[in-house]
Amino acid sequence: MSSHQFLINQTTLAAPPVHLVEKPSLINGIPDNILALIAPVIAYYSYSGFFYVIDTLEIAELYRIHPPEEVSSRNKATKFDVLKDVVLQHFIQSVVGYIFTYFDPIQYTGDEEYQAWKLQQTLPFLPFDVAYYWNMYGWSCLKIGLAFLIIDSWQYWLHRIMHLNKTLYKRFHSRHHRLYVPYAFGALYNDPFEGFLLDTLGTGIAAIVTQLTPRESIVLYTFSTLKTVDDHCGYSLPYDPFQILFPNNSIYHDIHHQQFGIKTNFSQPFFTHWDVFSNTRYKEIDEYREKQKAITIAKYKEFLHDREIAKQKKKAEIYKDKKTD
Repeated sequence: MSSHQFLINQTTLAAPPVHLVEKPSLINGIPDNILALIAPVIAYYSYSGFFYVIDTLEIAELYRIHPPEEVSSRNKATKFDVLKDVVLQHFIQSVVGYIFTYFDPIQYTGDEEYQAWKLQQTLPFLPFDVAYYWNMYGWSCLKIGLAFLIIDSWQYWLHRIMHLNKTLYKRFHSRHHRLYVPYAFGALYNDPFEGFLLDTLGTGIAAIVTQLTPRESIVLYTFSTLKTVDDHCGYSLPYDPFQILFPNNSIYHDIHHQQFGIKTNFSQPFFTHWDVFSNTRYKEIDEYREKQKAITIAKYKEFLHDREIAKQKKKAEIYKDKKTD
């Protein structure tokens, strides 16, 4: 019987033994701190690719926020410009992150039961298994949640300053606003310096302040990346967990990309408390959502009508070819 099983089933004052060994990597051959740099990049292109497929195959037209023709007619940046800046930002964040891996302490395992026992000595009413799983997972969730709040605070105030200061806006942040109709691949379309300042530095500071382990950093960096892509995806999809769980979603951020909402909805990427506290939350979000929904439904009916005409035309051409043969 292991010490874990023994302590769960019996009450004892003896501390469990500690046998510290270096913690193995999640993926053999890739250290966890390197995986924390790779995972968000893979997540970005994979999730963006998902929305690219939806766009290309036109399989979610009912849930578009803007009609598809607005992507080309209103946006001032080409898709090549967008992709070029995104690749550059990923390069910068990976290089900076790689430099900081040299300061990461070695991660050990083998004292989990001892740490649970210590917590139980402080809180005798706490069952050992609760103390054990709190140390294993609960503490990590708390730290990551705190990191969310730090990222939100960092990005809100810097983002707002970028808008209030005309020089900073013109020199840096205006580039991101060349996308009046956001789409997934453009989530990290920024001036390189701004991208470093808001995303790379902000997330890095959150990880350092909360003292995240490499595995916790994998969760934070990857989740933040997926959330940012979802905020810019251009769709209000049903059952999207990001849009259900967080008030700061694709509709919320889309308003900020419109000329009438550019001085509101600065919060990103998770919560909206700073907008609420600072009175910068757009007041007519529900009305905007309903208005865009009505436009989308009208365009969707037009889309279905055009598709049916194209289908009938194709059938007629096939019938004509067969008759000719």
